[in-house]
Amino acid sequence: MGWKVRAIRGATTASENSIEAIREAVIELLNDLERHNQIDPDDIVSVTFSVTRDLDAIFPASIAREQRPHWQNVPLLDVQQMYVKNSLERCIRCLIHINVPDPFVKIHHSYLRQAQHLRPDLSVATVGD
Repeated sequence: MGWKVRAIRGATTASENSIEAIREAVIELLNDLERHNQIDPDDIVSVTFSVTRDLDAIFPASIAREQRPHWQNVPLLDVQQMYVKNSLERCIRCLIHINVPDPFVKIHHSYLRQAQHLRPDLSVATVGD
């Protein structure tokens, strides 16, 4: 078997629309994703962050770039999540595409805080996509 691109998903919520609250949520999410997955920044293909329209105090990608050691060269993108009436508010989602040497490696997807309700089947489980 050779290298393969896999996707790691995560989501969380910020307590309010402030730089501090968004920074805290993003760092907690990325810490959890890195703690449960073997993420080498050199193997990251790209990372996309999406936020609901009620979060506009800071870009999550700028937090990742300033807070994550060795993420300076990782392609990062911020987008606004499509608005759906009655959907989860103040939500930050993350999608990491990463090269892995073992295509069957277990991937842990992190759903924290109020985002646990988005995917209860993945919020605590380790799954092999």
